[in-house]
Amino acid sequence: MDQNVMMILFFAAIMMFAGLLFTIITLTKRGPRHLDVERYRTKWMEIEQKLRHDDAASHQLCVMNADKLLDQALRERNISGQTMGERMKSYQKSWSNANAVWSAHKLRNQIAHESDVKINYESARRALAAFKQGLKDLGAV
Repeated sequence: MDQNVMMILFFAAIMMFAGLLFTIITLTKRGPRHLDVERYRTKWMEIEQKLRHDDAASHQLCVMNADKLLDQALRERNISGQTMGERMKSYQKSWSNANAVWSAHKLRNQIAHESDVKINYESARRALAAFKQGLKDLGAV
């Protein structure tokens, strides 16, 4: 009888430990977080207001800042990936305009990595429109 009681207590302790472990994992698991929409809208408005038709430097700066804002939203939503490209791949099926967002990100990469890149106002506007839709799809704006 003592051995049966000991076995029952042993299994009960294992079950309690497993339940506690499951609870801890469930409570600490990082899932998609809700984004501070107002903060993202404010930042987005700042980006859009800085874009000037007659200022080529603003075209590049706004594309770079829009790309950073999208990456920040991807990170805050806990989208998996070490780089922005990996995070975009993880999320691209949820975007209504994945190709446009990729094109905008590629334009950002050209700006960042090529010294003689010149983009016009219309290219910058198209990229910003893609980034904005990407942010909308993420629930950021």
